[in-house]
Parts: sequence; C-alpha cells; structure tokens
Amino acid sequence: MARTTSWMNFVTDLSIILSIFLVCSRVNAQLSANFYNTSCPNVETIVRNAMTTAVNNEARMGASILRLFFHDCFVQGCDGSVLLDDTATFTGEKGALSNNGSLRGFDVIDTIKANVEAACNATVSCADILALASRDGVFLLGGPSWTVLLGRRDSTTASKSEANTELPGPTSDLSMLITKFTNKGLTAQDMTALSGAHTIGQARCSLFSNRIYKDTDINATYATALQANYPVSGNDNLAPLDLQTPTNFDNDYYQNLLNQQGLLYSDQELFNGGSQDSLAQTYANDNSQFLSDFVNSMINIGNISPLTGTQG
Repeated sequence: MARTTSWMNFVTDLSIILSIFLVCSRVNAQLSANFYNTSCPNVETIVRNAMTTAVNNEARMGASILRLFFHDCFVQGCDGSVLLDDTATFTGEKGALSNNGSLRGFDVIDTIKANVEAACNATVSCADILALASRDGVFLLGGPSWTVLLGRRDSTTASKSEANTELPGPTSDLSMLITKFTNKGLTAQDMTALSGAHTIGQARCSLFSNRIYKDTDINATYATALQANYPVSGNDNLAPLDLQTPTNFDNDYYQNLLNQQGLLYSDQELFNGGSQDSLAQTYANDNSQFLSDFVNSMINIGNISPLTGTQG
C-alpha cells in the first residue's frame, strides 16, 4: 500500500512538473511586442523609413507588401517562406498559381532586410520584417496602425503545392472563402474584414474579365466602363480594386460592394445575399468599425503558426 501511495505521489508530482514545463514553453514561444527592445531597438524605425520611401515612390507598393504578408501567412504560417527561392530540396511558393508573376515587393523586403542587418546583424527575421512592413504600408496609405507582435523565426523550407491549395482565389465563392479562412483558425468576420485590404491595390484583367462580361451580379454601368479598356480574352492590364479611392485605405471598398461594383467575383460574394451581407453593410456605413476590426484581424492573421524559439 505504501509503495502504491508513493507511486501515485510520484506520478502526481511528475504531472505537475510537466504541466509547468509546458506552460513555460508556451509562454516562451509566444510573440511579444518588445521582442527586439534590447537586441534591435530601432528595427521598427528602420522598417518604417524604408517603407515610407517605397510607398512615396509607388503608392501601390503598400498594397503589394500587404498581399505578400497574406500569402506568406496562409502557407505554412507567418514564417517568411514566401520569400524563399527554389532550391535543390524544395520548390518555392513564388511560382504558385496565385503568386506567379503577381506577387511584388520582394526587392523592398530585401532592402529593408539589408538596412536591418546593418544595424542588428543576424537578429531580426524576415517574417517579422514582413509583418512590420505590411502594417506600415497600410498606415502610410491613410489606414490604421497597430502594435505588431514579434519573435517569429524564418522557415528553411517552402511549399508550392500548399500555396496552390491553401490560398483563396479571385473566383472563390463565399463558402470557399469562409472555409479557407476557417482552415487557418480565422473566422468569417476576419475574412470579411481582411478582404477590406482590397480598398488598395490593383488586379490583372485576366482575373476579372469573365466577371465583367458574363456575371449578372455586377453594376451594368460599371461593367460597361471596364469593358471599354479590358478585353473579354483577358490580359495583364491592371484595374484598381477600389474604383473610388484606390490609394487610400478606407471603407470605400464595401460601399462599392453595396453598389455591385466589386471588381473580383470573390469581392462581390461578401455582399450577394449571403451570411456576410450585414457585416459588409456595417463596414460600408462605419469606417471606424471597419478599421478597428481590420486591425484585430491583422493581429489574428499574424498569429498563424509562427515559428518561435529554436524552430526554423
């Protein structure tokens, strides 16, 4: 009996020790707003200065960097894998269907990385740089700012196949959009709020030509105006995702949806008789609510499966 009691006490003590270890491990692995306070205290200033130069040179770059961040986080988590070139051991994500020839801003991230390395050698990850740069791109185009949690480590591998299957596309219907975001631990509200990133940026004609010539849930005047410049066969000519204020980060994107002026099929799905109609209407009427929810959802997407500690 004494041996049984002793064994039970040992098991209990071991369980407590393991629980404490696991809790401590999770705490140590968490991202933190002050992760670089000592090791690279000026990193946010360095990133902001470089992004200011990039956006001043081309306003569209704010949207391009934001898209780069989205596409990074949706494949393997926010680990910088989207930045990797092909190697002998893996095929990178740059050549994936949603990325090939359309992802931009790699040179800007390279410049920022070089500037950061000059100040803090081998300290700040590319994944964190991309997270900071996406925040700054939004802010520099008139959008909100927020505290970016840091401490991500960079992946040493990438996955073209995962990029081909995990990323939502311009022809995704509402159900597919919600599923893609839910698969990443995000909600339908996150999806609708993050889609507001299309208040800036542009899309290639080949991604919307079918919509402007064949879809019925599109404003006829809007479609006709687009048809004057974009052929039914599609090409690489660009059109603004937000026809009102394409370089200002605001809620005009949702106002466009209420008027059936969503450029992409997937855009209009947010206001097309489905579950997100009410939220899209709320954002169209309340810019402050949209910006607040967008910030929360950006924090959520930034928390998708980061590599931390000794990972990566």
